[in-house]
Amino acid sequence: MPAKAKNSICLWYDGAAEEAARFYAATFPDTTVDEVVKAPADYPSGKEGDVIVVLFTVMGIACIGLNGGPAIVHNEAFSFQVATEDQAETDRYWDAIVGNGGEESMCGWCKDKWGISWQITPTILTEALSNPDRATAKRAFEAMMTMGKIDVAAIEAAMRG
Repeated sequence: MPAKAKNSICLWYDGAAEEAARFYAATFPDTTVDEVVKAPADYPSGKEGDVIVVLFTVMGIACIGLNGGPAIVHNEAFSFQVATEDQAETDRYWDAIVGNGGEESMCGWCKDKWGISWQITPTILTEALSNPDRATAKRAFEAMMTMGKIDVAAIEAAMRG
C-alpha cells in the first residue's frame, strides 16, 4: 500500500464510496483503491462491517471517500479537471462518466452518477484560451461555449479562424 498522504481530498458519498473508487480505478490511469475501512462496531446509522471510509488515489491525487449519508450533496464548487491529449482520450473519459449514469453539462463539464463534477479538458483548449493572440483565444472561447463535450477539431478550426 502506498504511504498515506499528509493532505487528501475528502469526498462525501451516500454509501457508495467504494463503488465510486472502483469505477475511478477502472476508468483513469494512475488511479487505485488503496484501502477499504469497515466499521468495527454498530453505530447509529449502520452496522459493524459497513464500509465507512475508502482511501483511493485519482490520477495521483490522494482521496478519502466518506460514506457519510444523504445529508451532503456535491456541487460544481469542486471538480476534478482531467487534461486530455486528443479527441479519443476526451471521448473515452467523457463517455465513461456520462455512460455510467452521469450527466452532461457545458464547456467540458460533466457529473458522475455520484454527483462529482469532472472537467474533461483537451490540452489544445487550454492552449487556445491562453493564446497571446486574443482574437484566436476569443474564437476558441466562443466555440467552447457552444459545446458539451469538447470537440478538438472544432477548437482547432476556431483557432485557425
